Amino acid sequence: MKFQLESHNRNVPDQDLIDDLKRVADELEKDKVTIDEYNERGNYHSTTLNRRFGSWFKALEKAGLKKTRTLNISNDELFENLVDVWTSLGRQPKYNDLTKDVSKYSSGTYEKRFGGWRKSLEAFVSWVNEGELPEQSGVEQQKVSSKRTPRNINWRLRAMVLMKDGARCKLCGATPQDGAKLHVDHIVPWANGGETVFENLQILCEKCNIGKSNVEV
Repeated sequence: MKFQLESHNRNVPDQDLIDDLKRVADELEKDKVTIDEYNERGNYHSTTLNRRFGSWFKALEKAGLKKTRTLNISNDELFENLVDVWTSLGRQPKYNDLTKDVSKYSSGTYEKRFGGWRKSLEAFVSWVNEGELPEQSGVEQQKVSSKRTPRNINWRLRAMVLMKDGARCKLCGATPQDGAKLHVDHIVPWANGGETVFENLQILCEKCNIGKSNVEV
């Protein structure tokens, strides 16, 4: 991990930034460079080039390189990736958390799509909240429960349960910071008639989830 002072980068001449981008392309032996590739090998950060030249595409153009395309990535794919990142970190992701070790996409990809990192998180929360169901009467709940829900837990439900339980195991309180791997679990097992609904889901660490399955009958 590199520590850089942003104030120093503001004084770097444009040509030095472009030359560094070209250097990374030469090292990779490629005619285009992704944001993640540059952040891994560059002497600066992609955000410095984005701010200096207006966008990553414009920086690539200045360097005589081809554009990298991420426009075919859907919003749902970006949000699903944030669910994975949030789960692995056990907390709300920060801009610098989106490294290639934990995220499929860079924070710059979210910035370009939504106009900023904060706006990306706001869009993500709105996407999650779209999956919330209105309160139902007892009769309505019976009608819903008469239809068997699929066993698979969709991404919106995962995110909702993750936020509800604070990204920690409901049984032992373990978090990813403790080295725990978190699962979204059916409180009443699906095999025993439990439904895949918000009220029947909880966060468990892998150890507790395995232990729970061992005592179920």
